Amino acid sequence: EVHNSRDSESEESEEEKPAEMNMIWIFSRRFRLAAPKLAARRQVVQELLSDLLQVSQSLFSDSFFPVLEPVIGVGSAYEGWSHHEEDDVVYCMFVPLKPPPGHAFHVEPDTVGAMPHERAMSTRVRVEQVCTCAAKQPDQKMLCFLHHSEEELKRNEVSTLLHTLCTGPYLDGEKIALWFQTFVISAWSVMPQSRHYSMKVLPSCRSCKMKLIQDSGRSLFVEMVFSVQQGDSDIFLSSQPTEAQFPSSTTWLESYAVAEAKFFRHVAMQAPPQSCHLKCLRLCARLLEGSSLSTYALKTAVMHLLTLIPLSEWQHKYLLMRVDDIMSYLRCCLEEKRLKHFFFDNEDMPEEISLPPAFQGAQPLNLFQHLAQDPAAQTEALQEFDKL
Repeated sequence: EVHNSRDSESEESEEEKPAEMNMIWIFSRRFRLAAPKLAARRQVVQELLSDLLQVSQSLFSDSFFPVLEPVIGVGSAYEGWSHHEEDDVVYCMFVPLKPPPGHAFHVEPDTVGAMPHERAMSTRVRVEQVCTCAAKQPDQKMLCFLHHSEEELKRNEVSTLLHTLCTGPYLDGEKIALWFQTFVISAWSVMPQSRHYSMKVLPSCRSCKMKLIQDSGRSLFVEMVFSVQQGDSDIFLSSQPTEAQFPSSTTWLESYAVAEAKFFRHVAMQAPPQSCHLKCLRLCARLLEGSSLSTYALKTAVMHLLTLIPLSEWQHKYLLMRVDDIMSYLRCCLEEKRLKHFFFDNEDMPEEISLPPAFQGAQPLNLFQHLAQDPAAQTEALQEFDKL
């Protein structure tokens, strides 16, 4: 029906076409100017965090703090479509954590205080001490937590992960954030970036947020979110709470940010040159600013449409058609009170994205579940959307 209706739309007056094309040109030019700056700043952030991890490895290699793995860029800045102004963009990086020697991580569901539809997303990471006797090399003096007495461990000033960054047997996101913030402050003076930027660690109880200020006064915001990978998949457990959930410090929420970034890289490799899908995302995000509809719902809708509409139909000349498709799709979802989560039971998932086996055949999460439970909220959302 959408395609049939466009035959009549093509008969629009000649006066409207120049104005429409002028709007497209202005928006596209702004996007082209912003994209290289976004890429350049991503490179700066990547180098900064690589240097930070090198310093951390030299400081903590003989300790029992978590092992920090190479960082992974996530979020709109790394997907290439951030709708914020240049100085307001937050460059978010996942810092995967691995257990140090003598420890193991075990993921457990966290059902305390969770709603039924949230239980699959709320977890805790139990830390367990394991025997290291067999792994010990002849020239090593590493003590085994299980087979040496507490007196020996205290005498050698050995502090386990359970004693430092856990609450009970569970990994504590707030303690990890405070530990890393303290490390960043102490390590900054030896970082090469300290010659070009002044740095301030911003308040955050679950992540490490940094504000870097150049001599010119321009700012760069970086956020490091701690995460634990689920097996070998692209799904991680995140220390950062959502706006809807602010659970206890030992609760880790399932995050799809790494898989989402990987999906957009996949689309970029398959899409035609000058594809407009990122421009559509940025433009629609600007349109929805200040509304109750989240940018995550918008991104999910675009991801679905990128698998439904051939990528050849996302060329620059179809920009307004695709924007219209996105807004129409969102309105249908609002009417039906249902927006299916992209990563659950999705037959169109690219093979490059690795998901846990439980995701196939699982009951899809409904991102508009709150509208299904509250008719008044749905009516208000539809009215607001129609005004947009």
